[in-house]
Amino acid sequence: MKPDFRSFKLIAIFILIASSAPAVFAQSSTKAGATDWPQWRGPQRDGISKESGLLKEWPKEGPKLLWVQKDIGDGYSTPAVVGSRIYLMSNRGMDNEFVQALAVQDGKPIWTTRVGNVGNPDQQPPYPMARSTPTIDGELLYALGSDGDVACLETATGKIRWQKHLRKDFGGQPGVWAYAESPLVDGDVVVVTPGGAEATLVALNKKTGAVIWKSAVPGGDPAGYASVIVVRGGGRKQYVQFLSKGVIGVDAKTGKFLWRYGEAAKGPAQMATPVAREAYVYGAANRVGGGLVNLKASPDGVAAEQVYFTRGLPNSLGGSVLVGDHLYGTTPEGLVAAEFLSGKVKWQDKAIGSGSVAYADGYLYLHGENGDVALIEATPEGYREKGRFTPPEQPKHKNQMEKAWTYPVISNARLYIRDLGTLWVYEISAAGKSK
Repeated sequence: MKPDFRSFKLIAIFILIASSAPAVFAQSSTKAGATDWPQWRGPQRDGISKESGLLKEWPKEGPKLLWVQKDIGDGYSTPAVVGSRIYLMSNRGMDNEFVQALAVQDGKPIWTTRVGNVGNPDQQPPYPMARSTPTIDGELLYALGSDGDVACLETATGKIRWQKHLRKDFGGQPGVWAYAESPLVDGDVVVVTPGGAEATLVALNKKTGAVIWKSAVPGGDPAGYASVIVVRGGGRKQYVQFLSKGVIGVDAKTGKFLWRYGEAAKGPAQMATPVAREAYVYGAANRVGGGLVNLKASPDGVAAEQVYFTRGLPNSLGGSVLVGDHLYGTTPEGLVAAEFLSGKVKWQDKAIGSGSVAYADGYLYLHGENGDVALIEATPEGYREKGRFTPPEQPKHKNQMEKAWTYPVISNARLYIRDLGTLWVYEISAAGKSK
């Protein structure tokens, strides 16, 4: 029987896929300014920027385009922006996946370092490209190549300090579309997800790459396409990840398996990074719906009690953001606003269709899979669009199933939009001048 490629069309990327809410995280050791975007989904891995003084409405043609770089290499990696540099992953062909540093001022390249090959080049449907967003931690950078190459690099020069391979070193088992996770730096450790029975998750010493612990999750789940977040619930600090068989939690100190929530894995792929607040964790079933669990202490450690599972809640690979008491994200039908603790839908609108979302200064920034970009007021009262535009000279996708999957980035009053080999940078300061 032939696979139904249409049911998978949003999948693949994977963007990277995956992250959480502000009150959830223990502070990571990412040393960056308050308006920098140092890792996957921003300072706290929740898609939220703390910036203010941004445009409340865009002109018809969109905000001012500062510059565009059309030759950054293929890929779905979002930029990490710290100080005067942009860091991202790309590939040229199947044997050269690399990390690169660009200048914030004009996008000109500063250094490029190869980390490995592109993973699963014969994947179906075919989207073999770089996916991971680098994580910046002071003078060091951590990146995961799609084939499983974990590398620690110097931000100044791109020189590799240490390197591991998830397949060779840990018996890693990625999904069909290879690895898409963005490494988590938490204190002195780097957490990544090889998948498989031997070391489903691993914690490494961030300075040396030495193994601190391996977590063999029951069932030996292959890796999904999401990224680890930090959650405190049920009396424990945990690392929460979305694997191929559900959202799981492991003890942050030892890697001990604590709980699993399988309802979130009902969809055809496990992509969106979980969203969390205090002891509540939201997981999205791709093209189906979303569910919330409450983490409580139990005799065995931690129990995940389902609060709700509701069809039609945010579930696309573009993730969700939690603003106040409401969750905002897309489905294949468009943008949805829902109460986080009840799952009650407040409104839904076709908007620009399915897409990736970020939040700053009272507004949602939506990068649609159709390539359009929209500004929407983040309010449960109704859909209020404040601008929409199409970035110029968009790259051609190789087939009808491939879309503009890369997440938007907000840093120092600039909006970064990537699609394959092109990066656009826009001025979004209300004062008309970013740093």
